[in-house]
Amino acid sequence: MGALDEGHFNVELQNGVKLGGFVDEEEPESVAIEEAVKVLLQGLDEDINREGIRKTPLRVSKALREGTRGYRQKVKDIVQGALFPEAGLESGVGHAGGAGGLVIVRDLDLFSYCESCLLPFQIKCHVGYVPSGKQVVGLSKLCRVADVFAKRLQNPQRLADEVCSALQHGIKPTGVAVILQCSHIHFPNFESAFFDSNHQGLIKVLVTSGSGVFENANADFWGDFLSLLKFRGIDVEKNCSGDSADLCWCPSQSFSKPGSANSGMVVAVSSILQSLGDDPSRTELVGTPTRFVKWLMNFKNCNLEMKLNGFALGRMDPFKSNEDVTHTNEEICSELNMSFWSLCEHHLLPFHGVVHIGYYCARGVNPLGKSLLQSVVHFHGFKLQVQERLTRQIAETVSSILGGDVMVVVEANHTCMISRGIEKFGSSTATIAVLGRFSTDPAARAIFLRSIPTSKPTGL
Repeated sequence: MGALDEGHFNVELQNGVKLGGFVDEEEPESVAIEEAVKVLLQGLDEDINREGIRKTPLRVSKALREGTRGYRQKVKDIVQGALFPEAGLESGVGHAGGAGGLVIVRDLDLFSYCESCLLPFQIKCHVGYVPSGKQVVGLSKLCRVADVFAKRLQNPQRLADEVCSALQHGIKPTGVAVILQCSHIHFPNFESAFFDSNHQGLIKVLVTSGSGVFENANADFWGDFLSLLKFRGIDVEKNCSGDSADLCWCPSQSFSKPGSANSGMVVAVSSILQSLGDDPSRTELVGTPTRFVKWLMNFKNCNLEMKLNGFALGRMDPFKSNEDVTHTNEEICSELNMSFWSLCEHHLLPFHGVVHIGYYCARGVNPLGKSLLQSVVHFHGFKLQVQERLTRQIAETVSSILGGDVMVVVEANHTCMISRGIEKFGSSTATIAVLGRFSTDPAARAIFLRSIPTSKPTGL
């Protein structure tokens, strides 16, 4: 047996017979994360043995370990061997990259985990440097160095500063500049979702960091850098300082209510932080476990009595005698772009988007109020979910109110599509559920689908 096989191939006795098979030897840190996730699921009153959740601890552990792999990587291992001889900036005259020697890489898509709340956030990174010492670095290494620090628990300004400093020390250029455009999901809590119809789903900040010739915020090199971004449609304003970004960045800082959180769950989150390779006692992380648990409890499994706007489910009087209304006296009504927020039960990663609902309504009868349908959407959204089930549950609930003829379309962004090594930025998912006449009438489905706006809703 070769060296590769030793230690991975297990031989054991079962009923007196030797069996061979590869053993999936999990690292102790992964096992610790799995056990902590079980505590969190039980704190949400979930059955950790039910299908769909049974493997969630393993999936969450893999996702978090992948999303924080930067703790186990070193910049010098990336940069070493990637420096190539080329004329650089010498005595104020540069050649590499053109006049002044500036080299930039634009539109690097990255993601990181927010150190304040443990939710992932998306990053558009622009990085540049002015070569010196007659050497340049392979362009892909700029992205890889940025990714090392993004794959750690972060806030935007520290991330920009760490990338800048690492490149300055690693390739020793005349200067380094970093601009980050960061987008953080702003989840409402359960109560506010019902009352704040204008809730904005994303918080965006821009941060910069510079070294060497970029240390002076008014240096000509900054003007060149920003111009090289702007003429390719990347219009950024270098006007957000690190301090202001920190104050307005993570919504959990101002959104979470005071009060205690489940102590067992808080300890479990602290254990996760330590297993990922960070120090839970670090100043920026001290309140993170409590904030994360308070956010997570929005999705606690509970049976909610759904009496919405005076209507008990299955009892909407204007539609009780639906059979007495001829189809010729009906029309297709719709409510579009209703926001929803949810949590994927497979990876405990948030997803959010919009819901469109179509239904038949008797002519002359006031259409169903949007507030009732939005409440149905929120009730089903604020729990551990998968998008397919969410779509079906909304359709079935609305059908029980209206009498059967319902079509639901859900469009969503899933953060699991930008994390876990997938990193498909900009992707979205659409699902459809049809009941009653919509299931048998293609023309009705087409009419409703044409009513959905072609422009992308805010937050998608």
